[in-house]
Amino acid sequence: MYSGNLSGEIPAEVGDLPYLKTLELHKLSRLNLTGPVPDSLSNLKNLRVLDLSFNSLSGSIPSSLALLPEIDILGLDRNKLTGPIPESFGNFVGRVPGISLSHNQLSGKIPASLDNRDFRWVDFSRNKLEGDASMFFGPNKTTGVVDLSRNLLEFDFSKVVFPTTLTNLDINHNKIFGSIPTQMTQLTILSLNVSYNRLCGLIPQGGKLPSLDYTAYFHNKCLCGTPLESCK
Repeated sequence: MYSGNLSGEIPAEVGDLPYLKTLELHKLSRLNLTGPVPDSLSNLKNLRVLDLSFNSLSGSIPSSLALLPEIDILGLDRNKLTGPIPESFGNFVGRVPGISLSHNQLSGKIPASLDNRDFRWVDFSRNKLEGDASMFFGPNKTTGVVDLSRNLLEFDFSKVVFPTTLTNLDINHNKIFGSIPTQMTQLTILSLNVSYNRLCGLIPQGGKLPSLDYTAYFHNKCLCGTPLESCK
């Protein structure tokens, strides 16, 4: 159901539909859906697609969603969800190639258990998440798109090892420190934004990095080199 006139809460009885494969309640009326994400959704053992984005759902994310054995797509973005990301999300029973929790009010640290997953794309932007986010990267991952912008993340960027598959990275408006790893010159970067952080040092002069617009780098502590001012 897209852009309809349905409002109110998602009834727990939705969990009594054992053969349901797709549940998309997306951007429903000006009022949108409210209330919590029902824990009973974890009973939907054949569910492949769960998209509850662009609503006004509130409360915490049920940790039991990680028990969905067939889930391929999980979209909870653009709601009013609060609290931490469940630790269980690092142990999804289903494949879950990508996850979108953006535009909520999620807080706390990203669970280290997410290092167990190899997401192709991640969008945790516009929340209140803190601490480390390096678990999304690594030489053995196949991640292509990562958006962690507009959070309160704080970790050493210079120690991150990126997967060779990474094409899009947005970490703007955080508290990330360190320098830009020279390994990034070897990546096929289509989009990069590291602005509004606490990065320092020379922007690696190779690959596509020097040809990006200066706005991809500005408002950091002391980044320098093309396309910013030369280092002193």
